[in-house]
Amino acid sequence: MPQIDSSGAPPNPLRGLPPIARSDAVALVLGSMPGTASLQAQRYYAHPQNSFWKVFGALVGARPDLGYAERTDALLRARIAVWDVVQSCDRRGSLDSAIRRASVVPNDFDAFVAAHPQLRLVICNGATARSFFARYVVPHASDAVRSLRVVQAPSTSPAHASMTICAKIAAWRGALVDVVECAAT
Repeated sequence: MPQIDSSGAPPNPLRGLPPIARSDAVALVLGSMPGTASLQAQRYYAHPQNSFWKVFGALVGARPDLGYAERTDALLRARIAVWDVVQSCDRRGSLDSAIRRASVVPNDFDAFVAAHPQLRLVICNGATARSFFARYVVPHASDAVRSLRVVQAPSTSPAHASMTICAKIAAWRGALVDVVECAAT
């Protein structure tokens, strides 16, 4: 068990990853906090059973058989950014349900939106990302952040395996329909 300081925070909270984004991004895919495999690899959606790269392989050519740099380049060409709600937190394991809510420090969305003026859509990767965005970001956000269209797509996490990959692709395609051209599968 980690030591806790007088504020109740652990001494070494988990830290998220920097965003994948070009300045002309029009859509932001928003997770909650990278899982253990992603933090160890320093790569988004590194768990082999996470369906993120299968979904975005079908949508924009960011196929899981490509190298990580090639996958992220495909997202960037499609003007899709990737980031997380949480900048840092205390969590045991990889599950969102294990995040200690009192420890959550959100990322700076006001600065992100200011640096990405063409951004118009936030797609939350699952219900936790959506609820974290509403709870930790929106109440303190600028008008620019609040004016973004926010939608929820099915989680690509292996913990959300009840939905088929085809159904996930269809749902994500629907979320992105007005923003990016879908690549042929």
